[in-house]
Amino acid sequence: MIDTICTCLTNKIRKEMPEIDDERAEVINYGLQNIVGEIPKVFLVFVIAFILGMLKEVLFMFIALTPYRGASGGFHLKTHLGCIVGTTTFYCGIVFLSQHIILQDITKYILIGISWIFGMIMIKLYAPADTENVPILSKKDRKRKQIIAYITYSIGLICALIISNNVISNILLFGNILQTLTITKLAYRLTKNKYGYEVYGDASV
Repeated sequence: MIDTICTCLTNKIRKEMPEIDDERAEVINYGLQNIVGEIPKVFLVFVIAFILGMLKEVLFMFIALTPYRGASGGFHLKTHLGCIVGTTTFYCGIVFLSQHIILQDITKYILIGISWIFGMIMIKLYAPADTENVPILSKKDRKRKQIIAYITYSIGLICALIISNNVISNILLFGNILQTLTITKLAYRLTKNKYGYEVYGDASV
């Protein structure tokens, strides 16, 4: 259903803009699939979270992590079903762990410190982590997103450090760590993804 809708929209766009070639149309179609497919996916995640009694926590995590996720990027699963399962596991799984893990102050401080160093290195190496279907080829855009990733990741960990509520603090810490893992080369290899800038060559101005 989603594929049909997106194909129809892509064809209308090509009709209005004949200069769009097949390769660019494929990129547009993939982008539309992500946008259109995101709505039912997010809705389903919230429904599952409500059933599990963790809607408020998942909603908080969704809002808190969106800036960093948007700036840092990450791999995409190949199917809509896989994406739904992966996204639900990401949000509900982290909230579940956050509710059941209690970190002592010294352990928490050390983990946040290590996570910040690790995150800065990964952001420097891979962010924004694009895909071959939706590449980010502009050097200006890449630099801007990378700076935003540095800032939002650091803010997330600072908040995790100073917030006294154990669950909220853990959500920020674990959420940012796991999101950072999704941009790594290992994660891309395991999910059979390719970085867009590697496929299409050096970024343009």
